[in-house]
Amino acid sequence: MHFLDFEKTIAELSEQLEKAKQIGSKGKVNTEKLVEELEKKIEETRTEIYSKLTAWQKVQVSRHPDRPYTLDYIEAITEGNFIELFGDRTVKDDKAMVGGMGIVDGRSIMFIGQQKGRNTKTRQFRNFGMPNPEGYRKSLRLMKLAEKFNKPVVTFIDTPGAYPGIEAEERSQGEAIARNLFEMAHLRVPVICYVIGEGASGGALGIGIGDRVVMLEYTWYSVISPESCSSILWRNWDNKEKAAEALKLTASDMHHLKLVDAVLKEPVGGAHCNPQTVFSSVKSDILRSLNKFDQIEREDLVKKRIEKFCSMGVFNE
Repeated sequence: MHFLDFEKTIAELSEQLEKAKQIGSKGKVNTEKLVEELEKKIEETRTEIYSKLTAWQKVQVSRHPDRPYTLDYIEAITEGNFIELFGDRTVKDDKAMVGGMGIVDGRSIMFIGQQKGRNTKTRQFRNFGMPNPEGYRKSLRLMKLAEKFNKPVVTFIDTPGAYPGIEAEERSQGEAIARNLFEMAHLRVPVICYVIGEGASGGALGIGIGDRVVMLEYTWYSVISPESCSSILWRNWDNKEKAAEALKLTASDMHHLKLVDAVLKEPVGGAHCNPQTVFSSVKSDILRSLNKFDQIEREDLVKKRIEKFCSMGVFNE
């Protein structure tokens, strides 16, 4: 299991626990009591650490290599009843953006999201979760398909940003994202967005315009990453912790500022510690939200969505 730098104490206790189990398995010494005490100590330590995480530490948790990704959520929520769709019908199929139709409790839903890889090979295959313009055009094609057949759209946001390469700019990365913002605002079907990991810049916002926008507890959503912010302001990455605090990018900050609608709790230690609990929580939230949106006329749904985003950042002195 991978441990983050601030989980050093947990890593040491876990190593002791593993050794105790190995000794006990040989049958020469009874280590049941020691194992029980170590397991209890690990839980207490993890709870204490995660009760006071800094903004930068939450960013680290959102990037944990064992954290569930978009396809993990889709497979769990649809229980395998998912058909992936490919291509933008113009350039190619972007592997950093996935989508398709899935069935949840008998209800058809269009799922879309950014997908990262687990190892070097799959990370390259998925372009580290950074979509090209064709990825956003594919997602828009699927959204329009959902609208045509009156099916709701659910998006999963987890990207360090849209791909910044020259070829992406040559194929109009900015226009592709801007087009998505415009079209998503006017979709005549319910749209629910979940930030399940990193939510960086326009790359995240390109599939983030919804009637309900939800963040998981240990995720972040911002116009820029802490490292990039630090490199611009201080010319190095040494102040990324300070930048993370100043950006107000955590789920609690975003909810307090009314930029997202809700925050879903994660297990202590992050979603990777108990993925099934998180999958169940997201599934329940999807079904509960769709039942609510079913009661709203489509014209009113679009109007409320536009009003919600237009009111962000507006205040009276």
